[in-house]
Amino acid sequence: MQYYYDLHLHSCLSPCGDMDMTPNNLVNMAKILGLDVIALTDHNTSLNCEAAIKVGEEVGVLVIPGMELTTSEDIHAVCLFPALEKALAFSEYVDANRIKVRNKAEIYGRQVIMNENDEEIGEIEHLLLPASFISIMDAYSKAHEFGGICYPAHIDRDSLSILSVLGEIDPYCNFKTAELADLSKLDELKKQHPILETLHIVNCSDAHYLENMRDAANTLELPELTREAVLDFLDSPLT
Repeated sequence: MQYYYDLHLHSCLSPCGDMDMTPNNLVNMAKILGLDVIALTDHNTSLNCEAAIKVGEEVGVLVIPGMELTTSEDIHAVCLFPALEKALAFSEYVDANRIKVRNKAEIYGRQVIMNENDEEIGEIEHLLLPASFISIMDAYSKAHEFGGICYPAHIDRDSLSILSVLGEIDPYCNFKTAELADLSKLDELKKQHPILETLHIVNCSDAHYLENMRDAANTLELPELTREAVLDFLDSPLT
């Protein structure tokens, strides 16, 4: 069956995000937009995933716990996990292996942890934007150690993408999927980077604001709507 997805969304925990991106607001907006499955991928943390998953269970939207990892090269990569505990374990690992500078809320906004009732239960004091100590070359294998998958985010952007930083996607990285912000660029990118012919391509919003979330348009062909089925598809060789 075909299921509508957006696998790159941020909550109010992400710096430069909006305080309106509470777990309830973003999951219910996904429901209104017709999405079947979403992933919460805050910068370098998964601490709002539990709340989003609980809201998703109430309203009928499958929420995959994840993270937008910033690698040591300042490349963004989407990491997704089949279970909350695996995402939280990876989140703890990343937190212990990233650059720590205090957040300036007046510049980057607050980094708020919420429960499923959109009540504040914590705040991260160190800015979540700086790089981790994990290389893009090791990102997939490290996520895999924690039971998850990883692939490069918004590869078509002029900054914070694997193509803008390295100029190519090295097969050594072992990625099975790549994310584009703008699908209209895909044909030209395939001419420049033939490796894209061998990868699944996903198109996601990277929304930090409710108004940036998109109507349901892109689908995944899955045997069933489960986290495991989504990850298995994205992590399988393209046939």
